[in-house]
Amino acid sequence: MNTPTPKHLVSTKFSPPRIGAKYITRVDLLAQLQRKRHCRLALVTGSAGYGKTTLLAQWRKVCLKASAEVAWLALTADDKSYADFSTALFAAMQRIGISVATDLSLEVASAAAMDAAIAAIVEAAVGLPKELYLMIDDYQYVEAPLAHKFMQKLVDQGPGNLHFVIGSRLTPPLSLSRLRMMDQIVELDSDGLPFDLAETRSFVDENLGPGKINADELTLIHELTGGWPSCIQLIIIMLRNRPDARATLGDLIWRSSDLQAYLSEEVMAQLPAELSEFAVALSIFRRFSAPLAREVTGNEHAADLLERMEDENLLITRVDSDDRTAWYRFHPLFGEFLATRLARREGDAVRELHRRASRWFAAHGLLAEAVRHASAGEDVEFAASVIERAAPATWSVEYLGPTLHLLERLPEQTLLSHQRLLFIACLTVALTTRPAKAKAWLAHLQANAASADPEIASSLPLVHAAIAFQHDDTQRMIDLLEPHRGDTFDNPFLQYLLVAELCAAYAAAGRFTEARRLFNLHPVPPAERNNDMALVAQATRASTILLEGNAREAERESAGLLTRSVQAVGRHSISANICASVLADACYELDRIDVARETIANRRGLLHSSGPDVLIHTSLCRARLDLLQESADAALDFVQQQTAHLRSMRQIRAVAHMLAEQVKILLLKHDHAGALETLTLLDEIAEAHTAEQGSKAEIPAIAALARARVLRHDQPEEALRALQITRRHAEAFGRGRLAALADLLSAIVLAEQRSDSDAQACFVRAVEAAQRLGLVRTFVDEGAAAGRLLAKVVREGKLEGATLQYATGLLEKFPDSAISEGLAGNARRAGASKLQPVLTQRELEILSLVGQAMSNKRIALALDITIETVKWNLRNIFSKLGVSSRYDAMVWARKQELIR
Repeated sequence: MNTPTPKHLVSTKFSPPRIGAKYITRVDLLAQLQRKRHCRLALVTGSAGYGKTTLLAQWRKVCLKASAEVAWLALTADDKSYADFSTALFAAMQRIGISVATDLSLEVASAAAMDAAIAAIVEAAVGLPKELYLMIDDYQYVEAPLAHKFMQKLVDQGPGNLHFVIGSRLTPPLSLSRLRMMDQIVELDSDGLPFDLAETRSFVDENLGPGKINADELTLIHELTGGWPSCIQLIIIMLRNRPDARATLGDLIWRSSDLQAYLSEEVMAQLPAELSEFAVALSIFRRFSAPLAREVTGNEHAADLLERMEDENLLITRVDSDDRTAWYRFHPLFGEFLATRLARREGDAVRELHRRASRWFAAHGLLAEAVRHASAGEDVEFAASVIERAAPATWSVEYLGPTLHLLERLPEQTLLSHQRLLFIACLTVALTTRPAKAKAWLAHLQANAASADPEIASSLPLVHAAIAFQHDDTQRMIDLLEPHRGDTFDNPFLQYLLVAELCAAYAAAGRFTEARRLFNLHPVPPAERNNDMALVAQATRASTILLEGNAREAERESAGLLTRSVQAVGRHSISANICASVLADACYELDRIDVARETIANRRGLLHSSGPDVLIHTSLCRARLDLLQESADAALDFVQQQTAHLRSMRQIRAVAHMLAEQVKILLLKHDHAGALETLTLLDEIAEAHTAEQGSKAEIPAIAALARARVLRHDQPEEALRALQITRRHAEAFGRGRLAALADLLSAIVLAEQRSDSDAQACFVRAVEAAQRLGLVRTFVDEGAAAGRLLAKVVREGKLEGATLQYATGLLEKFPDSAISEGLAGNARRAGASKLQPVLTQRELEILSLVGQAMSNKRIALALDITIETVKWNLRNIFSKLGVSSRYDAMVWARKQELIR
């Protein structure tokens, strides 16, 4: 018999939330659920606002489309008791055809009554021919142990066609090991629920409109929120109300009163006082563990409290570590929120937390963190002593940030009296674009070299080379380091620094074979692949590949290395920045425009405080992306601002590249006078560097390339002579991409002068280089002139084999269809089909369900729309297709392979 739904239960408990058009489909998460759709239990746990309910609602629609019966149950604080929970559960089950007459209204039910209820549910479910899904949202409200016991039995004993989907902020107290062993459970948690960058972009575009924010702003939002859906939604609301706030997006997020209220009401208000105070104290850490938390807070129950924080998904995640200790970190926004609460405490109390932390980290050999917290606790003497006592083998790039922080507070006399500290300080400022300061300290260090630690004395050439690197003086780097190329240091940091510096210097001089041999001479053992300075050396090797011009290989090398760098040492580490610069440039060249933009998005260090080659690669890539995706004016504004910044940094080679790019943009804007004026500035720089031997030797070649662009139409002979200067430099220094560009531009000038034979020889050489190196944008960015030449050599059969195949594919990249007119044109025209009716995504969804023989009512239920909306869409479909029935529409869709 059917048991009627108790009248006191409101119908909204059984109604899923309506998913508006502004939500995005969680494709990857739904795929995980779909792969295990026949499991007995799907468990979705995560912090407040992580999109659990939305995911369950989307999964419900997928299940309905597959003709399953689905019931929804949204629990509240009123359902914490066994009687209230079971009453709501039974009422939900009735909606998928399972009726249970057993009376479980008593607060404490007997085991017999519980078993009878489960037997009735199982019997009823077995008798139904369809897959049955019961989706229970907000399960964290259930408190009664008897309720959990009932759910445990129901999951364990349920038939194969009965599936439970549970969404909860807390991990339910259910025994799941048996289900895991049987592969009868799918689990999604706070690690998997946040949006990835692509989902963040889709969500922002869907709600604000495409192109309303740029890639830098999008990446900043994603980084600050960690993909937290509710927080991104708050930001969208704020930007919709205050579009001008884009300029101060970071401050807008941190200071949002809505975000503060959300965290206070939805997260902190749920915590007991002890746990709340404990979390606030831990906000001083970038990562924390139970032993560290116990030492710093003095709370003997630290391990239990951390376990509870993890079980309750308190916006913390586990951090990978080399030891067996469980380490955690807070979500960035939650950590900042807690830090603002901590800042209200007495300053002495906060400093004491930092000092305790510094001593714990120092005692456990985690020296970078020890220095960081000692500096924050204003205990500079202890910070200095930590570095002074550090064994050389423990030095790492991770020291740089804390050391810079310490140097701002440390009296210079204290610094000068500690040799090892002074050496690390010299390295730090030399590697972080402060060469002048490094020179002054290095002079003091050298004055006392006789009494210095032998390893420090032998390492001084590395500091000199680091200073020369910042001055872009690669010939001096070679002179300093080449005598030591076979030296072996016990300190891995110094060993890989030597390899990285000498590799960069050799590559700048065009000595690529010798750069590669360094890694044979000093191989990186597998155990040290993720050592931070070893990663810098490997990233430098990727940079040399790009410098040779091989975009395809540079992309392969840098992509995996960037992922590894981010995982091992962080997104803004030196190695990650070098890899990001290489990857962005390579991806731009390969015409992977979106990847290039995302790679450099929100990485201000790449444009403001990096080494010369990183600055050049990234600045050029950014300018060309702006030109391609925004406008010539936007690109010109960026180039002019970056030129001024690079002048202030005295990076004259980078300035030359920016002026050459400015000439190119001004010519695209038909501003010949402006281009000529800029060229004059560039020629003055080139004139001062005609005798350079290192990396600055490319300045005259870059100036010559810009001169050829300006003189191309009025003085073609002078333009060709200028391009010969560029090509000779490219050949001498092994710059394959630059050589191909010089050949390409020479071919264009010669073709315009009707020197067809010479033009063809230059152009074929350029195309052969393009095929070998993977060059695309080098050709496409030169516009229709390059496209016409390419079409001509393909059409006239001047290419063959792999080069012909590559050229044909390259031709498709040109936006001007007139360029390729006549190339396989007949075949294309023969293959062209009549325009087909265009159906909206909603219409295609409805057609797909029509193909499953669903009624209008069933389609409306599956798509969460009204029957009238279904009928209206069907009428539109019939009109577009010129048919009069559901069957004819379905046949058409199947012929077009739109549905199965």
